[in-house]
Amino acid sequence: MANKEDLDFTYTTIDNIFRLSIGETGDYSGAKYDGDFSMSLEEAQEAKHKFIADSLHIKKGSKVLDMACGWGPFINYITKERGASAIGLTLSEGQAKACNKNGMDVRVKDCRTVKPEDFGVFDAITCIGGLEHFCSVEEWKAGKQEQVYSDFFKTLDALLPKGGRFYMQTMTFGKNMIDFEDIDVTAEKGSAAHVLALMIKEFPGSWLPYGPEMVIRNAEPRFKLISQSSGRLDYIETIGQWRKKFRKFSLKKYWLYASLLPRYFTDKEFRHQIEVFKVSPNRVCFEKEIMEHYRLVFEKV
Repeated sequence: MANKEDLDFTYTTIDNIFRLSIGETGDYSGAKYDGDFSMSLEEAQEAKHKFIADSLHIKKGSKVLDMACGWGPFINYITKERGASAIGLTLSEGQAKACNKNGMDVRVKDCRTVKPEDFGVFDAITCIGGLEHFCSVEEWKAGKQEQVYSDFFKTLDALLPKGGRFYMQTMTFGKNMIDFEDIDVTAEKGSAAHVLALMIKEFPGSWLPYGPEMVIRNAEPRFKLISQSSGRLDYIETIGQWRKKFRKFSLKKYWLYASLLPRYFTDKEFRHQIEVFKVSPNRVCFEKEIMEHYRLVFEKV
């Protein structure tokens, strides 16, 4: 799994830049347009939050655990709009500090290790984008990927009552995924081999599941699938809207960009890692169907 250092690079490094671009409780996961790309990014993110809350039957008094909570957008929505109580978990110090500053109960903790004695049990649990970081390349190579997901659903099983629901939103590898041996950061720019190499550098310690089927079969027999939908096209639009916001001028934000220049010139690995600001490997992977994106709703049996 991506460790705290890995996720601190990905999320804490861009914490201030992100909040200056997207907002204090901005959402760094795919929005839900459902084909209506006239919606603003904020409207599409709220539509996603409503869909999740409705799917999990979240109402006033519901106790919710938001795993890999990011900057707390879903916690913000369900506490203000539904009257729920929520605890968020993240491995990013930057995210946790930002969430706590904004009045949310967010802890720095590995969500795969949560036990009932930590926070009790919950009426509903979400993991919006977290699964993408649960299995490392090394664990996949060692044949441990299925076990990683199976163990995670055991954790969820202990935290939910019978009939309790869990929402997962995750990228997966798609129908045009290439062999691992062909992935190469020196390959032709924009090729599958090149963008996948950038993905690995952008999200160190992380390897995706091979389709939703891999997730669903490891949820069984503890959980049954309630609904499944693709968010690939929605994510392409989301990334386009993010890039506009990241590039919008702000003196403070561009000063933060400038502060990265010394490391950019002295650290070759860092140059690969921040190439995401020039080309979005995620978006290219979605466009080429190297990657897919799914919304999955489960219920404990």
